[in-house]
Amino acid sequence: MPRHLPGLLLLLWPLLLLPPPPAAPSPMARPGLRRLGTRGPGGSPGRRPALGAPASVPYSGTGQPGGVRGAGVCKSRPLDLVFIIDSSRSVRPLEFTKVKTFVSKIIDTLDIGPADTRVAVVNYASTVKIEFHLQTHSDKQSLKRAVARITPLSTGTMSGLAIQTAMDEAFTVETGARGPSSNIPKVAIIVTDGRPQDQVNEVAERARASGIELYAVGVDRADMESLKMMASEPLDEHVFYVETYGVIEKLSSRFQETFCALDTCALGTHQCQHVCISDGEGRHHCECSQGYSLNADKKTCSAIDKCARNTHGCEHICVNDRTGSYHCECYEGYTLNEDEKTCSAQDQCALGTHGCQHICVNDRAGSHHCECYEGYTLNEDKKTCSVLNQCALGSHDCQHICVYDGSASYHCDCDTGYTLNEDKKTCSAIEEARRLISTEDACACEATLAFQDKVNSYLQRLNSKLDDILEKLQANEYGQVHR
Repeated sequence: MPRHLPGLLLLLWPLLLLPPPPAAPSPMARPGLRRLGTRGPGGSPGRRPALGAPASVPYSGTGQPGGVRGAGVCKSRPLDLVFIIDSSRSVRPLEFTKVKTFVSKIIDTLDIGPADTRVAVVNYASTVKIEFHLQTHSDKQSLKRAVARITPLSTGTMSGLAIQTAMDEAFTVETGARGPSSNIPKVAIIVTDGRPQDQVNEVAERARASGIELYAVGVDRADMESLKMMASEPLDEHVFYVETYGVIEKLSSRFQETFCALDTCALGTHQCQHVCISDGEGRHHCECSQGYSLNADKKTCSAIDKCARNTHGCEHICVNDRTGSYHCECYEGYTLNEDEKTCSAQDQCALGTHGCQHICVNDRAGSHHCECYEGYTLNEDKKTCSVLNQCALGSHDCQHICVYDGSASYHCDCDTGYTLNEDKKTCSAIEEARRLISTEDACACEATLAFQDKVNSYLQRLNSKLDDILEKLQANEYGQVHR
Protein backbone atom coordinates (compact mmCIF):
# COMPACT_ATOMS: atom_id res chain seq x y z
CA MET A 1 0.00 0.00 0.00
CA PRO A 2 1.42 3.48 -0.87
CA ARG A 3 2.54 5.58 2.05
CA HIS A 4 0.11 8.45 1.27
CA LEU A 5 -2.99 6.24 1.32
CA PRO A 6 -3.71 6.54 5.11
CA GLY A 7 -3.69 10.32 4.79
CA LEU A 8 -6.06 10.13 1.83
CA LEU A 9 -8.40 7.88 3.81
CA LEU A 10 -8.42 10.38 6.65
CA LEU A 11 -9.49 13.11 4.21
CA LEU A 12 -12.17 10.96 2.62
CA TRP A 13 -13.46 9.44 5.87
CA PRO A 14 -16.06 12.22 6.58
CA LEU A 15 -17.40 11.78 3.06
CA LEU A 16 -17.66 8.01 3.50
CA LEU A 17 -19.80 8.59 6.60
CA LEU A 18 -22.33 10.69 4.68
CA PRO A 19 -25.66 8.91 4.18
CA PRO A 20 -26.58 8.07 0.59
CA PRO A 21 -29.10 10.42 -1.06
CA PRO A 22 -32.67 9.15 -0.67
CA ALA A 23 -34.37 7.70 -3.70
CA ALA A 24 -37.60 9.65 -3.07
CA PRO A 25 -38.46 12.81 -1.11
CA SER A 26 -39.18 12.29 2.55
CA PRO A 27 -42.52 13.32 4.06
CA MET A 28 -40.89 16.51 5.26
CA ALA A 29 -40.30 17.53 1.68
CA ARG A 30 -43.99 17.83 0.83
CA PRO A 31 -44.12 21.62 0.79
CA GLY A 32 -41.24 21.61 -1.67
CA LEU A 33 -39.29 24.81 -2.43
CA ARG A 34 -41.50 27.81 -1.79
CA ARG A 35 -41.44 31.18 -3.49
CA LEU A 36 -40.31 33.80 -1.00
CA GLY A 37 -42.52 36.73 -0.12
CA THR A 38 -41.73 40.38 0.55
CA ARG A 39 -42.25 42.46 3.62
CA GLY A 40 -44.66 45.26 4.14
CA PRO A 41 -43.82 48.52 5.97
CA GLY A 42 -42.36 48.18 9.44
CA GLY A 43 -41.37 44.56 8.97
CA SER A 44 -44.91 43.21 8.70
CA PRO A 45 -45.27 40.19 6.44
CA GLY A 46 -46.50 41.01 2.99
CA ARG A 47 -47.21 39.30 -0.31
CA ARG A 48 -45.73 40.51 -3.58
CA PRO A 49 -48.12 40.23 -6.51
CA ALA A 50 -46.72 38.17 -9.33
CA LEU A 51 -48.17 39.86 -12.40
CA GLY A 52 -48.23 37.57 -15.36
CA ALA A 53 -46.28 34.86 -13.47
CA PRO A 54 -47.36 31.63 -11.73
CA ALA A 55 -47.76 31.59 -7.94
CA SER A 56 -44.80 29.23 -7.52
CA VAL A 57 -41.57 29.56 -9.47
CA PRO A 58 -40.16 26.30 -10.85
CA TYR A 59 -36.74 25.36 -9.60
CA SER A 60 -34.38 25.61 -12.55
CA GLY A 61 -31.48 23.63 -11.13
CA THR A 62 -29.10 26.53 -11.88
CA GLY A 63 -29.64 28.54 -8.75
CA GLN A 64 -32.00 30.93 -10.55
CA PRO A 65 -35.76 30.68 -10.16
CA GLY A 66 -37.08 30.27 -13.62
CA GLY A 67 -34.16 32.11 -15.19
CA VAL A 68 -31.93 35.08 -14.36
CA ARG A 69 -33.38 38.58 -14.10
CA GLY A 70 -31.84 41.21 -16.31
CA ALA A 71 -29.15 43.50 -14.96
CA GLY A 72 -30.43 46.79 -13.57
CA VAL A 73 -33.89 45.37 -12.92
CA CYS A 74 -33.35 44.62 -9.24
CA LYS A 75 -31.76 46.45 -6.30
CA SER A 76 -31.92 44.97 -2.81
CA ARG A 77 -33.99 46.80 -0.23
CA PRO A 78 -32.27 48.02 2.97
CA LEU A 79 -32.64 45.39 5.72
CA ASP A 80 -31.49 44.59 9.23
CA LEU A 81 -30.71 40.92 8.47
CA VAL A 82 -29.68 38.31 11.11
CA PHE A 83 -28.66 34.76 10.16
CA ILE A 84 -29.38 32.19 12.91
CA ILE A 85 -27.39 29.07 11.93
CA ASP A 86 -27.47 25.65 13.54
CA SER A 87 -23.98 24.22 14.25
CA SER A 88 -25.01 21.30 16.45
CA ARG A 89 -23.29 17.89 16.38
CA SER A 90 -25.58 16.63 13.59
CA VAL A 91 -24.15 19.21 11.19
CA ARG A 92 -20.90 17.75 9.86
CA PRO A 93 -17.93 20.05 9.13
CA LEU A 94 -18.36 19.91 5.34
CA GLU A 95 -22.08 20.57 5.74
CA PHE A 96 -21.38 23.57 7.99
CA THR A 97 -19.10 24.89 5.27
CA LYS A 98 -22.06 24.63 2.86
CA VAL A 99 -24.15 26.70 5.28
CA LYS A 100 -21.49 29.40 5.38
CA THR A 101 -21.33 29.39 1.56
CA PHE A 102 -25.12 29.79 1.51
CA VAL A 103 -24.84 32.82 3.84
CA SER A 104 -22.03 34.36 1.77
CA LYS A 105 -23.97 33.96 -1.48
CA ILE A 106 -26.95 35.78 0.01
CA ILE A 107 -24.61 38.57 1.14
CA ASP A 108 -23.31 38.78 -2.46
CA THR A 109 -26.81 39.57 -3.71
CA LEU A 110 -27.37 42.41 -1.22
CA ASP A 111 -26.36 46.06 -1.21
CA ILE A 112 -24.30 46.19 1.99
CA GLY A 113 -23.63 49.43 3.85
CA PRO A 114 -24.64 51.58 6.85
CA ALA A 115 -27.51 53.07 4.83
CA ASP A 116 -28.32 49.81 3.02
CA THR A 117 -28.42 46.27 4.42
CA ARG A 118 -26.69 45.43 7.70
CA VAL A 119 -25.89 41.78 8.56
CA ALA A 120 -25.33 39.90 11.84
CA VAL A 121 -24.79 36.17 12.51
CA VAL A 122 -26.04 34.19 15.52
CA ASN A 123 -24.40 30.75 15.88
CA TYR A 124 -26.22 28.23 18.07
CA ALA A 125 -26.24 24.66 19.33
CA SER A 126 -26.93 24.00 23.02
CA THR A 127 -25.38 27.42 23.60
CA VAL A 128 -25.73 30.62 21.59
CA LYS A 129 -22.94 32.84 20.31
CA ILE A 130 -23.32 36.14 18.44
CA GLU A 131 -20.49 35.97 15.93
CA PHE A 132 -20.80 39.67 14.96
CA HIS A 133 -23.42 42.42 15.29
CA LEU A 134 -25.28 44.47 12.65
CA GLN A 135 -22.92 47.42 13.11
CA THR A 136 -19.68 45.38 13.00
CA HIS A 137 -19.10 45.16 9.23
CA SER A 138 -20.13 47.70 6.59
CA ASP A 139 -18.85 46.06 3.38
CA LYS A 140 -19.25 42.69 1.68
CA GLN A 141 -15.64 41.56 1.82
CA SER A 142 -15.22 41.98 5.57
CA LEU A 143 -18.61 40.34 6.12
CA LYS A 144 -17.69 37.31 4.02
CA ARG A 145 -14.32 36.97 5.75
CA ALA A 146 -16.08 37.05 9.13
CA VAL A 147 -18.54 34.37 7.98
CA ALA A 148 -15.68 32.16 6.77
CA ARG A 149 -14.05 32.29 10.25
CA ILE A 150 -17.16 30.92 12.05
CA THR A 151 -16.65 27.51 13.65
CA PRO A 152 -19.34 25.04 14.80
CA LEU A 153 -20.35 24.73 18.47
CA SER A 154 -21.12 20.99 18.07
CA THR A 155 -23.68 20.31 20.84
CA GLY A 156 -27.48 20.41 21.13
CA THR A 157 -30.18 22.29 19.12
CA MET A 158 -31.57 25.15 21.22
CA SER A 159 -33.51 26.97 18.47
CA GLY A 160 -35.80 28.83 20.90
CA LEU A 161 -32.83 30.19 22.85
CA ALA A 162 -31.20 31.30 19.59
CA ILE A 163 -34.28 33.26 18.50
CA GLN A 164 -34.58 34.85 21.96
CA THR A 165 -30.91 35.90 21.90
CA ALA A 166 -31.30 37.40 18.44
CA MET A 167 -34.36 39.36 19.57
CA ASP A 168 -32.72 40.60 22.82
CA GLU A 169 -29.18 41.27 21.63
CA ALA A 170 -28.87 41.32 17.81
CA PHE A 171 -31.96 43.38 16.90
CA THR A 172 -31.20 46.29 19.28
CA VAL A 173 -30.38 49.86 18.42
CA GLU A 174 -27.25 49.64 20.62
CA THR A 175 -25.83 46.84 18.44
CA GLY A 176 -26.67 48.45 15.08
CA ALA A 177 -30.35 47.84 14.37
CA ARG A 178 -32.26 50.83 13.10
CA GLY A 179 -35.24 52.13 15.02
CA PRO A 180 -38.95 51.97 14.06
CA SER A 181 -38.90 55.47 12.55
CA SER A 182 -36.43 54.31 9.88
CA ASN A 183 -39.01 51.85 8.49
CA ILE A 184 -36.19 49.34 7.81
CA PRO A 185 -37.48 45.72 7.88
CA LYS A 186 -36.02 43.31 10.44
CA VAL A 187 -35.45 39.84 8.97
CA ALA A 188 -34.09 36.61 10.50
CA ILE A 189 -33.18 33.47 8.52
CA ILE A 190 -32.96 30.29 10.65
CA VAL A 191 -31.07 27.32 9.19
CA THR A 192 -31.37 23.94 10.98
CA ASP A 193 -31.28 20.22 10.26
CA GLY A 194 -32.86 18.90 13.44
CA ARG A 195 -35.69 19.13 15.93
CA PRO A 196 -35.45 21.95 18.53
CA GLN A 197 -34.60 20.77 22.05
CA ASP A 198 -36.47 23.67 23.62
CA GLN A 199 -39.83 25.39 23.14
CA VAL A 200 -39.75 27.62 20.07
CA ASN A 201 -43.45 28.33 19.62
CA GLU A 202 -43.86 31.12 22.20
CA VAL A 203 -40.43 32.65 21.51
CA ALA A 204 -41.05 32.80 17.75
CA GLU A 205 -44.48 34.33 18.37
CA ARG A 206 -42.95 37.10 20.50
CA ALA A 207 -40.29 37.73 17.83
CA ARG A 208 -42.89 38.04 15.10
CA ALA A 209 -44.99 40.34 17.31
CA SER A 210 -41.96 42.61 17.78
CA GLY A 211 -41.76 43.10 14.00
CA ILE A 212 -39.17 40.47 13.08
CA GLU A 213 -39.94 38.50 9.91
CA LEU A 214 -38.79 34.89 10.32
CA TYR A 215 -37.72 32.57 7.50
CA ALA A 216 -37.10 28.89 8.37
CA VAL A 217 -34.81 26.75 6.20
CA GLY A 218 -34.85 23.03 7.00
CA VAL A 219 -32.27 20.52 5.80
CA ASP A 220 -32.40 16.71 5.76
CA ARG A 221 -33.75 15.62 9.18
CA ALA A 222 -35.34 18.96 10.05
CA ASP A 223 -38.79 18.77 11.70
CA MET A 224 -41.34 20.40 9.39
CA GLU A 225 -43.79 21.24 12.20
CA SER A 226 -41.05 23.04 14.12
CA LEU A 227 -40.14 25.01 10.99
CA LYS A 228 -43.76 26.10 10.63
CA MET A 229 -43.90 27.18 14.29
CA MET A 230 -40.86 29.41 13.82
CA ALA A 231 -41.70 30.99 10.43
CA SER A 232 -43.87 34.02 9.68
CA GLU A 233 -47.08 33.88 7.70
CA PRO A 234 -47.79 33.03 4.95
CA LEU A 235 -45.94 29.79 5.58
CA ASP A 236 -45.64 28.84 1.91
CA GLU A 237 -43.48 31.93 1.44
CA HIS A 238 -41.40 31.60 4.63
CA VAL A 239 -40.73 27.84 5.06
CA PHE A 240 -38.13 26.05 2.88
CA TYR A 241 -36.82 22.53 2.82
CA VAL A 242 -33.94 20.91 0.94
CA GLU A 243 -32.83 17.29 1.05
CA THR A 244 -29.13 17.91 1.66
CA TYR A 245 -26.71 20.68 2.47
CA GLY A 246 -25.28 20.09 -0.98
CA VAL A 247 -28.09 22.10 -2.58
CA ILE A 248 -28.80 24.67 0.16
CA GLU A 249 -26.65 27.34 -1.49
CA LYS A 250 -29.00 27.30 -4.47
CA LEU A 251 -31.66 28.85 -2.25
CA SER A 252 -29.62 32.07 -2.20
CA SER A 253 -31.20 33.11 -5.51
CA ARG A 254 -34.63 32.75 -3.90
CA PHE A 255 -33.66 35.14 -1.12
CA GLN A 256 -32.17 37.49 -3.70
CA GLU A 257 -35.58 37.67 -5.34
CA THR A 258 -37.27 38.14 -1.97
CA PHE A 259 -35.03 41.00 -0.84
CA CYS A 260 -35.03 42.58 -4.28
CA ALA A 261 -36.71 45.92 -4.95
CA LEU A 262 -38.01 45.14 -8.43
CA ASP A 263 -37.80 47.82 -11.10
CA THR A 264 -41.36 47.46 -12.33
CA CYS A 265 -40.70 49.83 -15.24
CA ALA A 266 -37.87 47.63 -16.55
CA LEU A 267 -39.92 44.47 -16.07
CA GLY A 268 -42.83 45.92 -18.05
CA THR A 269 -45.41 45.14 -15.36
CA HIS A 270 -46.16 48.79 -14.51
CA GLN A 271 -49.47 49.10 -16.46
CA CYS A 272 -48.68 52.75 -17.32
CA GLN A 273 -50.38 53.66 -20.59
CA HIS A 274 -47.62 56.05 -21.70
CA VAL A 275 -44.49 56.49 -19.53
CA CYS A 276 -43.24 54.62 -16.43
CA ILE A 277 -40.85 56.49 -14.10
CA SER A 278 -38.80 54.48 -11.58
CA ASP A 279 -38.61 56.16 -8.15
CA GLY A 280 -36.14 53.67 -6.65
CA GLU A 281 -36.57 50.82 -4.16
CA GLY A 282 -39.17 49.17 -6.39
CA ARG A 283 -41.49 52.18 -6.52
CA HIS A 284 -42.66 53.90 -9.68
CA HIS A 285 -45.22 56.36 -11.01
CA CYS A 286 -46.87 56.91 -14.37
CA GLU A 287 -46.65 59.98 -16.57
CA CYS A 288 -48.18 60.92 -19.91
CA SER A 289 -46.80 62.07 -23.24
CA GLN A 290 -46.99 65.74 -24.19
CA GLY A 291 -50.56 66.82 -24.89
CA TYR A 292 -52.05 64.27 -22.46
CA SER A 293 -52.97 64.36 -18.76
CA LEU A 294 -52.95 61.53 -16.21
CA ASN A 295 -56.37 60.16 -15.29
CA ALA A 296 -57.62 59.55 -11.76
CA ASP A 297 -56.44 55.91 -11.93
CA LYS A 298 -52.84 57.25 -12.12
CA LYS A 299 -52.12 54.87 -15.02
CA THR A 300 -54.08 55.87 -18.14
CA CYS A 301 -53.93 59.16 -20.05
CA SER A 302 -56.43 61.45 -21.79
CA ALA A 303 -55.79 64.02 -24.50
CA ILE A 304 -55.65 67.62 -23.24
CA ASP A 305 -58.05 69.95 -25.10
CA LYS A 306 -55.81 73.02 -25.05
CA CYS A 307 -58.14 74.78 -27.46
CA ALA A 308 -60.97 74.56 -24.94
CA ARG A 309 -58.65 75.54 -22.08
CA ASN A 310 -57.54 78.63 -24.05
CA THR A 311 -53.87 77.89 -23.40
CA HIS A 312 -53.01 77.41 -27.06
CA GLY A 313 -51.61 80.86 -27.91
CA CYS A 314 -53.22 80.91 -31.37
CA GLU A 315 -54.02 84.46 -32.54
CA HIS A 316 -57.02 83.43 -34.66
CA ILE A 317 -58.16 79.76 -34.67
CA CYS A 318 -57.08 76.73 -32.56
CA VAL A 319 -57.67 73.27 -34.09
CA ASN A 320 -57.43 70.08 -31.97
CA ASP A 321 -55.55 67.17 -33.53
CA ARG A 322 -56.31 63.47 -32.97
CA THR A 323 -52.92 62.94 -31.34
CA GLY A 324 -53.91 65.07 -28.35
CA SER A 325 -52.02 68.11 -29.66
CA TYR A 326 -53.27 71.09 -31.67
CA HIS A 327 -52.30 73.55 -34.41
CA CYS A 328 -53.16 77.17 -35.24
CA GLU A 329 -54.96 78.49 -38.32
CA CYS A 330 -55.89 81.99 -39.56
CA TYR A 331 -59.06 83.70 -40.77
CA GLU A 332 -59.63 84.06 -44.52
CA GLY A 333 -57.36 86.71 -45.96
CA TYR A 334 -54.56 85.97 -43.46
CA THR A 335 -51.50 83.70 -43.51
CA LEU A 336 -49.86 81.89 -40.56
CA ASN A 337 -46.50 83.34 -39.53
CA GLU A 338 -43.32 81.32 -38.87
CA ASP A 339 -44.09 81.13 -35.13
CA GLU A 340 -47.08 78.91 -36.08
CA LYS A 341 -49.34 81.01 -33.83
CA THR A 342 -49.76 84.59 -35.13
CA CYS A 343 -51.31 85.70 -38.46
CA SER A 344 -50.56 88.40 -41.07
CA ALA A 345 -53.00 90.01 -43.55
CA GLN A 346 -52.73 88.52 -47.02
CA ASP A 347 -52.82 90.85 -50.13
CA GLN A 348 -55.03 88.64 -52.28
CA CYS A 349 -55.37 91.39 -54.89
CA ALA A 350 -51.60 91.36 -55.45
CA LEU A 351 -51.51 87.56 -55.41
CA GLY A 352 -54.16 87.42 -58.14
CA THR A 353 -56.31 85.01 -56.13
CA HIS A 354 -59.18 87.43 -55.59
CA GLY A 355 -61.61 86.16 -58.25
CA CYS A 356 -62.82 89.66 -59.16
CA GLN A 357 -63.87 90.06 -62.85
CA HIS A 358 -62.93 93.76 -63.05
CA ILE A 359 -61.32 95.43 -60.02
CA CYS A 360 -59.96 94.02 -56.68
CA VAL A 361 -59.83 96.41 -53.73
CA ASN A 362 -57.84 95.51 -50.55
CA ASP A 363 -59.53 96.24 -47.23
CA ARG A 364 -57.74 97.10 -43.99
CA ALA A 365 -59.00 93.97 -42.25
CA GLY A 366 -56.82 91.79 -44.45
CA SER A 367 -59.72 90.94 -46.75
CA HIS A 368 -60.81 92.44 -50.09
CA HIS A 369 -63.87 93.26 -52.21
CA CYS A 370 -64.63 93.48 -55.94
CA GLU A 371 -65.79 96.49 -58.00
CA CYS A 372 -66.77 97.05 -61.69
CA TYR A 373 -65.74 99.43 -64.44
CA GLU A 374 -67.97 102.44 -65.23
CA GLY A 375 -71.06 101.32 -67.04
CA TYR A 376 -71.13 97.99 -65.24
CA THR A 377 -72.79 96.79 -62.07
CA LEU A 378 -71.60 94.13 -59.52
CA ASN A 379 -73.63 90.93 -59.58
CA GLU A 380 -74.95 89.08 -56.50
CA ASP A 381 -71.85 86.81 -56.38
CA LYS A 382 -69.86 89.97 -55.48
CA LYS A 383 -67.25 89.05 -58.08
CA THR A 384 -68.63 89.30 -61.65
CA CYS A 385 -70.07 92.41 -63.42
CA SER A 386 -72.94 93.11 -65.84
CA VAL A 387 -73.33 96.01 -68.42
CA LEU A 388 -75.18 99.00 -67.00
CA ASN A 389 -77.93 100.58 -69.37
CA GLN A 390 -77.71 104.23 -68.37
CA CYS A 391 -80.52 105.16 -70.79
CA ALA A 392 -82.89 102.83 -68.96
CA LEU A 393 -81.62 104.00 -65.56
CA GLY A 394 -82.22 107.70 -66.51
CA SER A 395 -78.68 108.74 -65.66
CA HIS A 396 -77.74 109.83 -69.24
CA ASP A 397 -78.11 113.72 -69.05
CA CYS A 398 -79.64 113.88 -72.57
CA GLN A 399 -82.12 116.79 -72.93
CA HIS A 400 -84.42 114.97 -75.37
CA ILE A 401 -83.52 111.40 -76.39
CA CYS A 402 -80.98 108.85 -74.97
CA VAL A 403 -79.87 106.24 -77.49
CA TYR A 404 -78.33 103.06 -75.88
CA ASP A 405 -75.35 101.83 -77.94
CA GLY A 406 -75.23 98.32 -76.36
CA SER A 407 -71.63 98.56 -75.07
CA ALA A 408 -72.21 100.27 -71.75
CA SER A 409 -72.29 103.60 -73.66
CA TYR A 410 -74.93 105.87 -75.16
CA HIS A 411 -75.46 109.15 -77.17
CA CYS A 412 -78.06 111.91 -77.12
CA ASP A 413 -80.49 112.94 -79.90
CA CYS A 414 -83.22 115.57 -80.34
CA ASP A 415 -86.93 115.52 -81.04
CA THR A 416 -88.22 116.44 -84.55
CA GLY A 417 -87.84 120.16 -85.25
CA TYR A 418 -84.77 120.37 -83.02
CA THR A 419 -81.09 120.04 -83.65
CA LEU A 420 -78.35 118.79 -81.26
CA ASN A 421 -76.10 121.49 -79.93
CA GLU A 422 -72.32 121.29 -79.73
CA ASP A 423 -72.42 119.96 -76.11
CA LYS A 424 -73.97 116.75 -77.56
CA LYS A 425 -76.66 116.82 -74.89
CA THR A 426 -78.97 119.81 -75.36
CA CYS A 427 -81.18 120.67 -78.42
CA SER A 428 -82.27 123.87 -80.33
CA ALA A 429 -85.43 124.39 -82.44
CA ILE A 430 -85.05 124.68 -86.27
CA GLU A 431 -87.59 127.70 -86.43
CA GLU A 432 -84.69 129.89 -85.37
CA ALA A 433 -83.86 130.26 -89.10
CA ARG A 434 -87.06 132.22 -89.65
CA ARG A 435 -85.95 134.89 -87.20
CA LEU A 436 -82.95 135.49 -89.39
CA ILE A 437 -85.18 136.53 -92.38
CA SER A 438 -86.89 139.23 -90.37
CA THR A 439 -83.60 140.89 -89.65
CA GLU A 440 -82.68 141.37 -93.31
CA ASP A 441 -84.09 143.46 -96.10
CA ALA A 442 -86.09 141.06 -98.26
CA CYS A 443 -85.83 143.33 -101.34
CA ALA A 444 -82.12 143.70 -101.26
CA CYS A 445 -80.21 141.36 -103.45
CA GLU A 446 -77.51 140.77 -100.87
CA ALA A 447 -80.07 140.04 -98.29
CA THR A 448 -81.78 137.57 -100.57
CA LEU A 449 -78.58 135.78 -101.32
CA ALA A 450 -77.62 135.73 -97.72
CA PHE A 451 -81.01 134.37 -96.79
CA GLN A 452 -80.76 131.65 -99.38
CA ASP A 453 -77.33 130.63 -98.20
CA LYS A 454 -78.50 130.42 -94.63
CA VAL A 455 -81.56 128.41 -95.61
CA ASN A 456 -79.47 126.02 -97.65
CA SER A 457 -77.06 125.67 -94.79
CA TYR A 458 -79.87 124.90 -92.36
CA LEU A 459 -81.45 122.48 -94.79
CA GLN A 460 -78.14 120.67 -95.28
CA ARG A 461 -77.59 120.43 -91.56
CA LEU A 462 -81.15 119.24 -91.10
CA ASN A 463 -80.79 116.62 -93.81
CA SER A 464 -77.52 115.45 -92.27
CA LYS A 465 -79.18 115.15 -88.92
CA LEU A 466 -82.11 113.31 -90.37
CA ASP A 467 -79.77 110.87 -92.10
CA ASP A 468 -77.89 110.25 -88.87
CA ILE A 469 -81.12 109.69 -86.99
CA LEU A 470 -82.36 107.24 -89.59
CA GLU A 471 -79.09 105.28 -89.52
CA LYS A 472 -79.08 105.07 -85.75
CA LEU A 473 -82.73 104.04 -85.62
CA GLN A 474 -82.04 101.32 -88.14
CA ALA A 475 -78.99 100.19 -86.24
CA ASN A 476 -80.92 100.15 -82.99
CA GLU A 477 -83.78 98.17 -84.55
CA TYR A 478 -81.26 95.73 -86.03
CA GLY A 479 -79.52 95.26 -82.70
CA GLN A 480 -82.79 94.62 -80.85
CA VAL A 481 -83.92 92.10 -83.46
CA HIS A 482 -80.64 90.13 -83.21
CA ARG A 483 -80.30 90.01 -79.43
